[in-house]
Amino acid sequence: MVCLLVGTSMLFSLPFGFPIFANRTFLPAAESPEYGGIQGLLLGTGISFVIGIAMLIFGRGSRGAQLFRKEAMAIVGLSWVLATVLGALPYYLSETKIAPDQPMTFIEAMFESQAGFSTTGATVLTDLETPADVPHCILFWRSFTHFLGGLGIVVLFVAILGQGSAGKAMARAEMPGPSKEGSQPRMQHTALLFAGIYCGLNVILTVIYMLFGMTLFDGLCHAFGTMATGGFSTYNRSLGAFESPSIEYITIVFMILAGTNFTLLYLTMVGGLKRLLNDAEFQTFLGIILVVTLGILFYGIRHDDPGFDPPGQGFRNALFQVVSVITTTGYGTADFDTWNNFARGVLLVLMFVGGCAGSTGGGLKVIRHVLFFKILRREIELSYRPRVVRPIRLGQTTADDPAMLSGIMVYFCLILGIFIASWMGLVAFEPNETWGYSEVVSVDPEGNQTVAISKGTTDEKLLDCASAVAATLNNIGPGLGVVGPTRNYAEFSQGAKALFVWLMLLGRVEVFSVLVLVFPTFWRRT
Repeated sequence: MVCLLVGTSMLFSLPFGFPIFANRTFLPAAESPEYGGIQGLLLGTGISFVIGIAMLIFGRGSRGAQLFRKEAMAIVGLSWVLATVLGALPYYLSETKIAPDQPMTFIEAMFESQAGFSTTGATVLTDLETPADVPHCILFWRSFTHFLGGLGIVVLFVAILGQGSAGKAMARAEMPGPSKEGSQPRMQHTALLFAGIYCGLNVILTVIYMLFGMTLFDGLCHAFGTMATGGFSTYNRSLGAFESPSIEYITIVFMILAGTNFTLLYLTMVGGLKRLLNDAEFQTFLGIILVVTLGILFYGIRHDDPGFDPPGQGFRNALFQVVSVITTTGYGTADFDTWNNFARGVLLVLMFVGGCAGSTGGGLKVIRHVLFFKILRREIELSYRPRVVRPIRLGQTTADDPAMLSGIMVYFCLILGIFIASWMGLVAFEPNETWGYSEVVSVDPEGNQTVAISKGTTDEKLLDCASAVAATLNNIGPGLGVVGPTRNYAEFSQGAKALFVWLMLLGRVEVFSVLVLVFPTFWRRT
């Protein structure tokens, strides 16, 4: 069914290959830059349907079989891998270019596909505004993968078809976070509820964007990127291209909504704003945003950082970038890589926080950090007061389930281990040439470009690799240095891009559902 879902979704991108939707003049089909994009989408749809129908035919005998946790984890992990491969087909078959005369390799197409479905927003595309390189219909498909991945491919599948206890097991295996309890007892009802809130917010934001000057195409693409906390834009300068404070503040509000627990949003709609403001995780979430924003702003003003001058614009830039990073959206309105080292360091640390559990945001989740520090505090106190009884509370709720608490500690250790191993592997094996890049310094009247080669220093390699791993593992997208807000992942080797595909998947899906796929014992019959 994943094949049919992805294949059908590709068809929604086709209208944006025609001038009436893309705000362009009509050209003969063979001359249109959209021709390759439409061809790639149609071929991708056909291949997805063929594979999907074949899998339905061969899987007829297993219909109605009961699914347990092991099978649910396998379905979730393999579904995301399959969706990534199928989602890469339009990029690859349309010969979308990462640079002039440089079509994507299949690994690069998988990178872009995974960045979309995992709502990471990292990219290997260097010019989004040239239809000859990236057709508009491919740009829309790119953003639409955010829409699909935001709520979760498997959760969307359960919402549409319903799978009883099997659906609940699959949804639990897909959605990261220590608590997966829905706002209603029936999983399909819960999935439909979440999907309704998610789609409704997308529609509202699209309309608001259009009221503030965006086209339908731009409004849809940026609404998908905001509500999925993905960050794909249709412009090289991201949302900064609109140069609109109103659009930036609107996006801040909706990024916060997207980073909030959807169960809590539902309870707020039926029970009032008090339910939202009294939630311990949401209070911590807003508190981190406020403290970090003011800290970065005051430090920048105190040390005459030009990125925060004038203070009004500096506040907006700081707030936008902080919200974008903590919610793992990845949109940019300022090049925070040019800010002072304190601000850059704080944003790097913020990459590991993430949004609230039950949101579309990535990262470790705020609730895990809250519980982690409560566990740490209790263990320190037990070291000198061994008889003290200190229950761990979240607001008025006691969270003393040993399995959940140990799971949080294991999760932190696992993410830390993956981060360090990937970081050191990238530092060891990525060629130093990645830190040299070319820049166009002038163009003569005949269109000839003068290119200056600017060699970066390998002294930056350690931090840049850490930033790239953190930004992909936590589903943020842009990082620091070579993957900063004005840069991309195009310069990395094919092996590094394959690693980033894996990291983005680990960050988006419950990490155990992916890691178990490489364990031989997982596939043995028991």
